[in-house]
Amino acid sequence: MGENQTRVTEFILLGFCLGPRIQIFLFGLFSLFYTSTLLGNGVLLGLISLDSRLHTPMYFFLSHLAIVDIAYACNTVPQMLVNLLNPAKPISFAGCITQTFLFLTFAHTECLLLVVMSYDRYVAICHPLRYSVIVGWRVCITLAGTSWACGSLLALVHVGLTLRLPFCGPHEINHFFCEILSVLKLACADTRLNQIVIFVASVFVLAGPLCLVLVSYTRILVAVLRIQSGEGRRKAFSTCSSHLCVVGLFFGSAIVMYMGPKSHHPEEQQKVLFLFYSLFNPMLNPLIYSLRNAEVRGALRRALFTESHLQLQWHLPHRPQ
Repeated sequence: MGENQTRVTEFILLGFCLGPRIQIFLFGLFSLFYTSTLLGNGVLLGLISLDSRLHTPMYFFLSHLAIVDIAYACNTVPQMLVNLLNPAKPISFAGCITQTFLFLTFAHTECLLLVVMSYDRYVAICHPLRYSVIVGWRVCITLAGTSWACGSLLALVHVGLTLRLPFCGPHEINHFFCEILSVLKLACADTRLNQIVIFVASVFVLAGPLCLVLVSYTRILVAVLRIQSGEGRRKAFSTCSSHLCVVGLFFGSAIVMYMGPKSHHPEEQQKVLFLFYSLFNPMLNPLIYSLRNAEVRGALRRALFTESHLQLQWHLPHRPQ
């Protein structure tokens, strides 16, 4: 560390190392996905806020998940789209660290929200008569607030440990956003403490929550199989299967990235896996919940019917008295 070093003030995100034509194609494709993500989650948030039948704890947590998905996409995708058109455009050091902090905040928060949602479904199916007492609005607000607070604090720890490191070159990040593992590769100091903290945090927000989710759904499955009514069993399976699809997509890709052997995942493969976080998962979540959830489909039909009915009344000519 005694030799002269120049502090890095900006980074170049290499993104996807592909030809210009493929870059333009990906720009159009990812722009479409980005628009679908914002539109899908925005519609879901609108339905939950406008339809009083969806003012329940389950949809309260689902609205927070939609907010996280929108924030995910807005944090990483615009920068990725810019890099596809102009790969040489740099991102400032402060901007890169901010992007890392926000990504980690949303990632940790989503992990905890998925656990909270599994607990909500467990109480609703296994203790239906006590559901309104156990999962009251004060409990809902506390659980959601705790998820956001823990996610932010964990992200702050990672960023604080990263800022203590010197970055003296190179300044090229082989990723499409400032992902923390890719940023640490550019530090010209020992990063073992950072790696250990990342692994411990992964156990806390990935392995631990996943075990809790699996325990919850094991008990839910036992309770569902005891339901005598075929309609009640189908409704329970429909609601829970939607959540399990989201859990599988999110936790699967996250555990592979942060807890799997690094040598088995080349950098280009890692970029594809991270697309699940920043683009595919946020886009698929509202589709999974709306297509497999009768209550959301019903709220959408009611909203469309009300809108079309108002437009019809507006365009009908008024008959003279």
